[in-house]
Amino acid sequence: MFDLPKYGDGVCLARMALLLDALSVDRARLRRMSVVVTGSNGKGSTAAFSANIARAYGLRTGLFTSPHLFRFNERFQVDGTPICDDALKRLVARVKAAIAEISQRCGESFGAFEALFALACLHFQDSQCDFAVFEAGIGGRYDPVRLVGARFTCVTSVDYEHVELLGNTLELIASDKSDACAAGGSIVYGENCRKLRSHLLEYNRHREIASLFVRDDIRVGGETVSTTGQRFDFRFEAWRFQTLEIGLPGAFQFNNAAIAIALFLLWLGQARPKQKSATIESAVRSGLRDTRWPGRLEVIHRDPLTIIDVGHTPDAIRQSLASLKAIHGADNWLLVIGISSDKKATEIVGALAPSFDTIVCTTARHKGADAGRIAEAARKANPHADIEVAATIEAAVSLSRTLATSRRRRIYAAGGLFSAIEYATVARGGRAQDLNFF
Repeated sequence: MFDLPKYGDGVCLARMALLLDALSVDRARLRRMSVVVTGSNGKGSTAAFSANIARAYGLRTGLFTSPHLFRFNERFQVDGTPICDDALKRLVARVKAAIAEISQRCGESFGAFEALFALACLHFQDSQCDFAVFEAGIGGRYDPVRLVGARFTCVTSVDYEHVELLGNTLELIASDKSDACAAGGSIVYGENCRKLRSHLLEYNRHREIASLFVRDDIRVGGETVSTTGQRFDFRFEAWRFQTLEIGLPGAFQFNNAAIAIALFLLWLGQARPKQKSATIESAVRSGLRDTRWPGRLEVIHRDPLTIIDVGHTPDAIRQSLASLKAIHGADNWLLVIGISSDKKATEIVGALAPSFDTIVCTTARHKGADAGRIAEAARKANPHADIEVAATIEAAVSLSRTLATSRRRRIYAAGGLFSAIEYATVARGGRAQDLNFF
């Protein structure tokens, strides 16, 4: 889409400001209409919940997320519809021309993610959006989304990721992500950030940022999880919503949904005060219930039952596995595992392998770690399991279906984003080589 490296030269904030100005993006309006989602895990679901609540409220809503799972256009959505090919091509040409001029003038190279962020700002402006949700790429301090200047942001969770860029402690990582919020704003922190509460309160104090924590300042209770749906109660400030239904599976979605509600309520309270509470509650209810987001404990086949999950950090994988067991039961599963070559393979295998007696190890086309090495780690983590190696995703789909039929097993494909999406694509009759990841 853009003939650019993934990252540009050094810190991007100054050249990003030049790019937005060159594209005539109204940054004051962008700030008023937008919220920003940062975090290690749960960003996509939280962003989707936020956007869907806003849509249900009647706002024309933009949603910028990454990475895409099946088509590049997924990254730029207005009212739930990905950008069409013609509009994408037209906006790419505009952004490319502006980048070429600025790069020549300032002597710095842009990165692809910077170009994508600018394209999203332009698309939402051209589409006359009332509300927009921007998901950060990495961190928040130097991520392009900081240019939004959002007063309302969140940190969905904190885990060890991109430590070479964000720092090698959870405090440093959480601080970096917190910097996406403008001074005088509010940050909603997910449940697993509570252990960093003292640090974050002090970190945000002198920028007069309010720090709000799920389970402390934002109450969640009455959680129920089943195959027929998930429900919970929500309380924040004067708001009380009982028995909210979530359209996405997994106990971790309670955290994400609570963050999304609070983020929208904070934004609405400033952007459109004195709105009718019944209308807001109705939007929250239908927005959460109707949200769909692929790849998170997603059922892709019924016979045999086949579920994929795109979680790719150890914490996300542990949470998804726990939710799989809670929703569908712990027995009679077959694991298909593929891990990206730049992830913590030993820890990921260790989190998954002990729960399965049959494991198929495979290699994704995109960034996949060697299946044989994954199998070695699986044998160490679970010496009693039957470990099979499938060199390709196509072979993994065929083998797992054969084993599931003969051994009366259900299939769980997990361990890496790319392997899970490739598995789903092939299982549905598509071709993994047609996927174009970035």
